[in-house]
Amino acid sequence: MSSGSAVPPAADADSSAVASYLVGLPGVEAVRGDINDPASLRDLLVGCDAVIAAHGARRTRKLSDFWRDPTHDPAHAKNVNYEGMKSLLAAAAGSGTCKRVVRITGKGETPWSFFSILLNGLGGMAKAWNYEGERLMRACSVDYTIVRPGVMSARAELPPSSLALADNGGDLKVTPIPPGAIADLCVDCLRTPNAARATLTAMRSAEPGAGSGSWGQLLAGVRPDRRAFRSDLLEAHQTAVRVGGTALALAGLALASAAALAVKAALSAVLPAVLAWPLPARLAAAGGLLAVGLLKYGSG
Repeated sequence: MSSGSAVPPAADADSSAVASYLVGLPGVEAVRGDINDPASLRDLLVGCDAVIAAHGARRTRKLSDFWRDPTHDPAHAKNVNYEGMKSLLAAAAGSGTCKRVVRITGKGETPWSFFSILLNGLGGMAKAWNYEGERLMRACSVDYTIVRPGVMSARAELPPSSLALADNGGDLKVTPIPPGAIADLCVDCLRTPNAARATLTAMRSAEPGAGSGSWGQLLAGVRPDRRAFRSDLLEAHQTAVRVGGTALALAGLALASAAALAVKAALSAVLPAVLAWPLPARLAAAGGLLAVGLLKYGSG
């Protein structure tokens, strides 16, 4: 890319629009890289002082995963969130210039929570492999800052003085937060020496106005990680998906069966009365239902 748009993209713009804007800024150079290609990452980091790693797996579980090994797909969470981070950290360490890697992940220490089971089950263990990528960072010689944001949404509102931050991988109530706020935090971390080798949970405060007005104020009190992070969570995530996923499937089946029985009971009560109608009335009712269906189809 050699030129870009001078107009800032909308909050919900796609990645190509954001990239086009960024390459148009002074001092910005676009270099193509591939998280699955270690050689391209080595080239990407030549002369770099720091990295903000905002990549993430977007692959969802496929039916073929039941008879094929899904990790052979380069887009699988293991390859993107774990193997990709391994390659990126190796490139950073080998560059001789990269002093910090800032990585956006997510809360991944509660494998038995409903959302962990759901996201891991549908997303190819994305949360589990994100956490394993974090473990690689803590063992790397290059300084890291891990950012665990809330639910990033372009529609999320951020009232004044509503930023919340916890170091040492501390727990905060999960809240929506604009992606731009997390981008600001990542950049501010690079300016904050004491944010090195720290795991930060970043949210919008549970109550509007009950937090801070800037990340800088919060980062001033941040300290490096000082607790042992669990090393057995991959197995725990896998077990939770097997057990919890089965429970969710059975619950869904029970709800579907209950719904089918309710429909059957309703039809059993209605059909005899409808069949007792004169033929013209039955035809008129069928025509009315067809017309409603066509109108709904045509409108949406």
